[in-house]
Amino acid sequence: MIAISGIGIVSALGVGVEANLQKLCKCETGIREAHITTEKFHVPAGEVQHTNDELKSMLGIATEKLISRTTLLGMLAAKEAVDSAQLANLKNVAFISSTTVGGMDLTPTFYKDYVNSGSGNLHYVAQHDCGSSTLMIRDYCGLGGYYTAISTACSSSANAIMLGARMLEAGEADAVVVGGTDALCDYTFAGFNSLMLLSTKPCRPFDRNREGLNLGEGAAFLVLQRAENATNIYAYLSGYANANDAHHQTAMSDDGRGAQMAMQQALRKANIEPKDIDYINVHGTGTQNNDASEMAAMQAVFGNVPPFSSTKAFTGHTLAAAGAIEAVFSILSINNGMLWPTLNYETPITEDVTKPVTTLKHATVNNVMSTSHGFGGNSTALIFSN
Repeated sequence: MIAISGIGIVSALGVGVEANLQKLCKCETGIREAHITTEKFHVPAGEVQHTNDELKSMLGIATEKLISRTTLLGMLAAKEAVDSAQLANLKNVAFISSTTVGGMDLTPTFYKDYVNSGSGNLHYVAQHDCGSSTLMIRDYCGLGGYYTAISTACSSSANAIMLGARMLEAGEADAVVVGGTDALCDYTFAGFNSLMLLSTKPCRPFDRNREGLNLGEGAAFLVLQRAENATNIYAYLSGYANANDAHHQTAMSDDGRGAQMAMQQALRKANIEPKDIDYINVHGTGTQNNDASEMAAMQAVFGNVPPFSSTKAFTGHTLAAAGAIEAVFSILSINNGMLWPTLNYETPITEDVTKPVTTLKHATVNNVMSTSHGFGGNSTALIFSN
């Protein structure tokens, strides 16, 4: 079995697993108007409430060192995960990270200088690509094994988790650190604004009157090991699957066919029935398309849909990091016997649909499904078990 032996997280709720757990249990959102990562967009967002210099101080890195915000957030989360796993030897530990933003927060500085003077400092674009943050986080944590980067939009870190599990099952690694990181920046705000997906209010997943998503930033990483090798076990990754309906560049199909396939295949991998799922942490962005499509998919797979909720009203949509952040929340749900609420929910999409969990609930949680859906129709379902 694949054991989760370490977890680490940074989100708008705070730095570290304990800080995030406390805010979840208090039902306190991290959504507020962004003021650190943008001066152009005055919209609610799940912004980590620390400047880059403050993040560097937490990491013991000199403030003058040029490092993207995406990388800094990833370093914090990955280090917490590695430390909590109590790994005896990091030399052969593999690392699979994911990002969509990469070092785009640094790129505008080069662009402005280039436009104004015809030249610019290339150090500002050296971290632009996805592989840069992966390599820097790996080196910071002292991991010496295989490493790679995944970028499949908003399913990226869920796919990193899946790839890590497959590597363990194939005997290609003894321990793998998996997850993702993304930071807010003007480019991201502008991109989602051009798609008319940003809400000017705190997002309302699965509400009939939802207006769109709130962007967020953060990072989360898990340490995966074969159970017999793990010193510390938070939960097991019992099922996983990825599918793609290739319906549209930026939209899911109306019936959520890709999501259906991913959920069904994950259940088969875990060798359990739909009735065995106690809770679903859904992707639930708060956009018209995502929530309606995801609801259709859940109804098709489960019939009688189990308790479900979206935690994006706590953190915002953290893009590539979303799957890993919500994997940590799923594990915390199992460990603490909690169902996290869907904040801001008031009115069901239609009268005949199952309503999400809207208040913090205590429950026996043995199996949690976590779903992630990315642009291009890329859907992933993960199942975590007690």
